[in-house]
Amino acid sequence: MFPPNYLTRRDMLRQAGTGFGALALSSLLARESAAASSRPSHVAPKAKSVIFLFMEGGPSHLDTFDPKPELENLAGQPLPPSFKPVILAMGEKNPPIMASKRKWAQHGQGGLWVSDWLPHMATCADDLCVVRSLYSDGLNHSGGVCQMNTGSILAGRPSLGAWVNYGLGTENDSLPAFVVMEDNPGKVVNGPKNWGAGFMPAGYQGTELEPGIEPIKYLATPKDVSDERQRKKLEYLAELNRLHAALRPEQSELEARIASYELAFKMQAEAPEAVDLSQESAETLELYGLNNKETAGFGRMCLLARRLVERGVRFVQLYSGSGSKWDAHSGLEKNHSENCRSVDQPSAALLMDLKRRGLLNETLVIWGGEFGRTPQSEKGDGRDHNPYGYTMVLAGGGVRGGRTVGSTDEIGLHAVEDRLHTHDFHATILRLLGLDHMQLVYSHKNRPERPTLNEGVPCEKIISG
Repeated sequence: MFPPNYLTRRDMLRQAGTGFGALALSSLLARESAAASSRPSHVAPKAKSVIFLFMEGGPSHLDTFDPKPELENLAGQPLPPSFKPVILAMGEKNPPIMASKRKWAQHGQGGLWVSDWLPHMATCADDLCVVRSLYSDGLNHSGGVCQMNTGSILAGRPSLGAWVNYGLGTENDSLPAFVVMEDNPGKVVNGPKNWGAGFMPAGYQGTELEPGIEPIKYLATPKDVSDERQRKKLEYLAELNRLHAALRPEQSELEARIASYELAFKMQAEAPEAVDLSQESAETLELYGLNNKETAGFGRMCLLARRLVERGVRFVQLYSGSGSKWDAHSGLEKNHSENCRSVDQPSAALLMDLKRRGLLNETLVIWGGEFGRTPQSEKGDGRDHNPYGYTMVLAGGGVRGGRTVGSTDEIGLHAVEDRLHTHDFHATILRLLGLDHMQLVYSHKNRPERPTLNEGVPCEKIISG
C-alpha cells in the first residue's frame, strides 16, 4: 500500500507540467506589465510619438514632391538605354515615358518644390523634410505594404508600431499604445498583419479604431451596470482566463485577451473623452475639413490622431485609400486628384494643429505609401509600381523642415543619392524616438530578432539636420 502523500510518476509529471506552465505565465505577465509603462530609451529621443499617414496603393512621387522636367523632354519615347531597366509589376513591355501634368512651385523659406495637387501641404513647406531616395523590395502591394510596415516582404514579423510599443511602452495605461485606423475598414492589403505583433506577445499589436462617429464600438458601460459590478465581472473573468492560460503558456494571444479586458475597463473611463470630437472648436473642425464631404473622413482620423498623441498614445497609423485606392495603373489624373483632395487639407491641418499646441517637435509625422510610381506610362494614362526610387515625407519629431534629402535620377526611376532602403528608414524613425535598432532585441526561439532584420543604418542627414 502506498503512503498517503505518494505520487505516481504520471501524477508527478502532470503536476510538475502545470507548475512549469505557471512559471511561463508569470514571465508573460511580467512582460505585459513592463509593456504597460514607459520604458527608457537607448539614446536621447527627439520624438515621443509617431503619426504615420499611409497612402495605401503608392502615391506618385513624380506628381507630388519630386519634379522631373526631363519627363517632358522624353515624353512618348521608350526608356533611354542610359537608365537601368526595371521589372514592372504589370509586365508591360517598353512603355513610353509619360510627362507630369502638374504645375510646380517652390514654397517656404527653403524653396521646397510641391505640386498643385497638394496646395495645403505646400503651406507647411518649412516643416517638411522630403526624403526622395527611398527604395524597397516589394514590387506588388502585398509585399510593399508588408515591408513598409514590418521590414519584410513576407508576413509574420512584428510591425514597426509593435516594436515601438515593445521598446518604449505607453505613457497612458488607460489607452492603447498603438492605434490603427483605416478610411475603409477591413480593406487594407494584408489586413491586421500590417499592425500585428508577429512572434512577440500579441499585447504589442495595434488596436483598431473605427473612423466614423463611434471610433470604439461597445465601449460604453450599460447604464444599469455600476463600476463596482463591472470591476467584479472582469476580475472573475480574468481569474477564469488565467486558469485557462496557465495550461497554454505558449499562446500569448490568451494573455493579450486578458490584458485587453483590463484595458477596456480603463478605457471606459478615459477613451470616451479622448475620442469625443464635440469638445473641439468650430474653427478646429473647419481646419481639418470636417465640414467638407471630400475631406471629412480623413480629417476626422487626423483629428483623432492628434487627440490620442496628446494623451500619451505612442504610435498612430492612419490608412488613406484602404484597398490600394492610390494604385493608379490607369486614370492617374482622376485617381490622384481625388485622393490628394481627400488628404491634403487634413494632413496640413494635423501639422498646423500640432505646431500651435506645441506638440509638433515631439511628434514625428510620416506621409507616404509602400512605393512610388514609374516615369513610364501604363495603359496610356497611368503609372506602374516603382519600389526603385520614391519619396517619403517627414515632419516634426525634431526633424528640420524646408529641405530635401537624397534624390532620384533625372526621370525619377532609381534612387541615386543618399539611398535609403526601408530598413534604413525604419532605423531612422526608431533613432528619432530614442531607440537603437541594433539594441532593440527580442529573443525568438533563442535567436536575437531586431526590427530591421539586423540591417539598416539611420540617416544622419535626417536626424541631425
